[in-house]
Amino acid sequence: MLNAVPLMIVPFILYNLAMLGLMGGGGLPSLHNDLFVLSMISGAIWSMSLGDLFIVVALVVLFFEILRATLNSRGSLANHMLSMLVFIAFLVEFLLVQDAATQVFFILLTIALIDVVGGFAVSISSAGRDVSIGL
Repeated sequence: MLNAVPLMIVPFILYNLAMLGLMGGGGLPSLHNDLFVLSMISGAIWSMSLGDLFIVVALVVLFFEILRATLNSRGSLANHMLSMLVFIAFLVEFLLVQDAATQVFFILLTIALIDVVGGFAVSISSAGRDVSIGL
């Protein structure tokens, strides 16, 4: 049953914790604060904010979700349905919650949409290869 839990819930929960101010700082301004700054060999300064880290986490989660979509297991249909619910939660929060109307949240919403569409596409494609019509 744990296989059915969509991993995109992780960035959703992390963003909401940041929005509530539970990740340090005072709510959403913490999304723009630099977590770390590195001096590159070229002399350029590279920094990563909390919002950037959320996007990186969501992309890594998307990779694992697409990998999981290639497996035909008992929980894959439930995973797809729950991924759709996570996407709907992203969409509703983006439209109705003022603090969710940010670029970071919109990118997370888009990644959740790609997760849903990509998961269904990969599952349908792999299921089509599994079905053999008698010859």
